[in-house]
Amino acid sequence: MRKYLKQLGGSTQSLVFTPLIVLTLIFGALALLLVINDAISIPLTSPLILGGTLAFVIAALVFARLGAVYVGHLERLVMTDSLSLLPNRRALHIDVQRHGTKDSELAIALIDLDGFKLVNDQYGHNVGDQVIKNCAAMLADLCGDDARCYRLGGDEFAIAMTGSLAGTIVEGISRSFIDLFKKPIIVDDRRIVIGASIGISCSRGEDRQNSSELLRRSDVAMYTSKRNGKMRCTWYQPEFDRNREVAQKIDGEMRRALSNDEFYVHYQPLVCAKTSKIVAVESLLRWARPDGQSMGPDVFIPIAEESGLINPIGLKVLRQACNDALAWDDITLSVNISPAQLRDVEFPIQLGQILEETGFPAERLELEITETCLVLDPVLAERTLDVIRGFGVNIALDDFGTGYASIGFLRMFRFEKLKLDRSLVVDAGEDEGSRAMMISSISVARALNMAVTAEGVETQQQADLARIAGCDHIQGWLFFKAMPPDEITHHLNQQNAQNDQTKLIG
Repeated sequence: MRKYLKQLGGSTQSLVFTPLIVLTLIFGALALLLVINDAISIPLTSPLILGGTLAFVIAALVFARLGAVYVGHLERLVMTDSLSLLPNRRALHIDVQRHGTKDSELAIALIDLDGFKLVNDQYGHNVGDQVIKNCAAMLADLCGDDARCYRLGGDEFAIAMTGSLAGTIVEGISRSFIDLFKKPIIVDDRRIVIGASIGISCSRGEDRQNSSELLRRSDVAMYTSKRNGKMRCTWYQPEFDRNREVAQKIDGEMRRALSNDEFYVHYQPLVCAKTSKIVAVESLLRWARPDGQSMGPDVFIPIAEESGLINPIGLKVLRQACNDALAWDDITLSVNISPAQLRDVEFPIQLGQILEETGFPAERLELEITETCLVLDPVLAERTLDVIRGFGVNIALDDFGTGYASIGFLRMFRFEKLKLDRSLVVDAGEDEGSRAMMISSISVARALNMAVTAEGVETQQQADLARIAGCDHIQGWLFFKAMPPDEITHHLNQQNAQNDQTKLIG
């Protein structure tokens, strides 16, 4: 149909008036033939001619009227999303073209729902469809008469507006929409917890861009919102495009690195707060790039999480770490797990396979997760962690003190260990409020039977404070930096030799 409309000049009214014009021309040709043909003796004023003409005119008018109504209905269907009943992507482009002028400001926000795929996976598409309808109604209510909202497909929505304050109003609507997700969406008896990441772009005057380019820019800004923690809106900036090009390049390099076995693992020891002896090691991913340039995991891991590469890379780290740590006696092995891995329903199965293949004792393995792994879908996270604990594996909450974890949050998941973030440890040495927060966090952990580790300890003062406050383990450059597995073996051999010497002296 779209091809046919294009051939007719793009107007859906042509579907009605083109055949009418053709029929009228045919009718006119027949009437002219009656006038000029002497062989036909029927007078033009005869009831047959008059009745036929009147019948044709009435039929044409009725056809034109009904055709215009049904074609208009068809046009609305073509530009309406069937599930949400919001205008669709095609309608957005047409609206901008019709109502926008070069002098007016045009703002477009692109909205992507965080965690929506988990809703479909966990509850089914019927519940997912209802969530989409609820979100559409929420967005339409916020837009009101000021702006127009659209569903672009899947879990993507958009807001478009033209006018002198378009950017300001669209940003206000976007922030209000995000605030609505602080409460669960109720579907039947289910409380659905999702979020929203939004990107906004705007142009006016000589810089006025078309709707396609603004949608692209908003999409780039939206992914920046996701990388920066989700549940936020971000204005497009030109450097985002440059960053995206760099990220795409790094993603391609990581795919080759995974095939060429360029990733390897280093380990940073954790020491007992009382004896300063090594009691655990944390595995840390490293990348040996062929060009020799150094790139930290804080740069390439977020890109891997966004592209999905973190799943195979994470499994590689887990398998390698289990193999390396087999020879380290009773030392606990700690491995970081990304939110993407925890959301993967196959991960517990893959973990069990690795434990079986390597023969590593499950009770010596500790998985470190962050609050981000838990907040979007706590029900799925709790279910996954229960399966993992069933293997005998312990769970630690990493980077505590940087997010929103509450006492209720800690009670819900019952972690075996709490790792205090470096910022909390450093600030505690200089600020009484931070020191009180650190001590109270340790007290809560103790009440819930959790061990406590202080991360990022670099000075003796910080170590003493962590020890006095009641931390069980200390991790940081004051004691050890991350090192290859053979150096871990060397340090453990030295530690064992010292222990044997102490026993002999005793």
